[in-house]
Amino acid sequence: MARIAVIGAGMGAMAAAARLAVAGHRVAVYERTETYGGAVRRFERDGFAFDTGPGLLTLPAVYRDLFVKTGKEPLESVVELVQVDPSSRHVFADGTEVSLPNASRAGVVAALDEALGAGAGARWGDFLVRARETWDRTRRPLLEEPLWPNWSVLAEREPYPSVPHKKFLRTRRAGTLAEVGAWELRDPRLAALLYGHALAYGVDPGTAPASAAVLPYMEHAFGTWYVRGGMRELARAVYERCVKRKVEFHFRAEVTGVLETDGRAAGLELAGGTVVEADMVVGTGPWRLRDLVTGRELHGSEDVPPDAEDLHPGRVVVCLALSGPREPDAVHRTVVHGPDPEGELDLFRHGQTPEPTIRIDRPDDPALRPDAEHESMVLTATVPCGRGHDWITPGVVDAFAERMLAAAERAVPGLRERILWREVRTPVDTERETGAQGGAVPPPSLAGGEGTLHPSNSTALPGLFTAGGWSHPGGGLPHAGMSGALVAGLIVEGPEFRGSQ
Repeated sequence: MARIAVIGAGMGAMAAAARLAVAGHRVAVYERTETYGGAVRRFERDGFAFDTGPGLLTLPAVYRDLFVKTGKEPLESVVELVQVDPSSRHVFADGTEVSLPNASRAGVVAALDEALGAGAGARWGDFLVRARETWDRTRRPLLEEPLWPNWSVLAEREPYPSVPHKKFLRTRRAGTLAEVGAWELRDPRLAALLYGHALAYGVDPGTAPASAAVLPYMEHAFGTWYVRGGMRELARAVYERCVKRKVEFHFRAEVTGVLETDGRAAGLELAGGTVVEADMVVGTGPWRLRDLVTGRELHGSEDVPPDAEDLHPGRVVVCLALSGPREPDAVHRTVVHGPDPEGELDLFRHGQTPEPTIRIDRPDDPALRPDAEHESMVLTATVPCGRGHDWITPGVVDAFAERMLAAAERAVPGLRERILWREVRTPVDTERETGAQGGAVPPPSLAGGEGTLHPSNSTALPGLFTAGGWSHPGGGLPHAGMSGALVAGLIVEGPEFRGSQ
């Protein structure tokens, strides 16, 4: 039995901790803040509650596997999973609207044909077939296996089977998601639909490889799910599973250093000078972890280098406490697309866009409102963060929140008159809660072209591993769960571990 110290109580870290405890190790988690869950947080006030992190779950099989492998209770015995149908409603710049059924390719094709015109559904359906092929090619190396030592082949090979496109007597194939939208979907509304999936993950459609087609595919193939009581309930369930498996949690315990003895990770140093001895350490994002390890590079020249976190975008979340009941036919998630889908890509290069694409979450959940005569609503937009972006000045924050409200009113008429109060959360709050530089949100790993690959879960320091969104396989609730599984496999089975079968 080894003593294992885990830095942080994010979803990936807790997933690793639970699996390691079941394997017979003594596991202790040291969390800088007062609670668990990382970015999966909840804001509460006056009987209203709001998810301020992910609003929906894809690939619930990841957490079902976690609960099966760590005890006799299945996931559904501790949380209520609800399949969201329709999966999303979309409001486009020209006023066109469409609601897409959950996990039904035929239903989506029919809905798009009816809303956007004959042929639109077929183009999207054909795109999903190609996206499935991409998923089949990349699922194991990007999600289920430790990062390959020859990881560069994942960047060199574009797994998306793009359609030949003729332009000026030349035949080209889409290499980016934006080119897929322009050349294969051939409708600005379908392109906006595609870009909206990428933006939700903090991915730039202008530079993301065509393989980012897997992002909408995951939702269409495996459905979108809500956890009754709010997504924070999933974090609670994982935390309680850890506690049942005798994982120790230490909150308000800031790690200031990783100890090294005889060339191996040997424990932690906490703020105040307390020393925690351990046989192995599971760390946080590689960018921040290197500040905890002195005199050593954690990743060699042959490894994926850690990105500066604040080069990636973050999120602004507006929590709205509303008077009046939720309409019986209201959709759980509505995406209001900005008026200029191509121009919106500038947010990754030049800063904020005047009218961003926003996501509106309206859960039909009594646990999130004081009574049936009120409603809680969450607006979310992907925004630039980090260096050069002001999310501190109240006037700047309020002005952006007003633009988000104006966009939301296109989908929810009379919204502004119902607002009792609002709470605006920015990348500054994300940085405070998660420690991510600039309040950035990690994107998922993607293969090909300018795809994002994250550093491996093992490091150059023996006994030191990394879990969470800034490590392989990247950001997102399912990815965090898979990150924990990979770290546990590498510790329990050793370097020969090749992923779940």
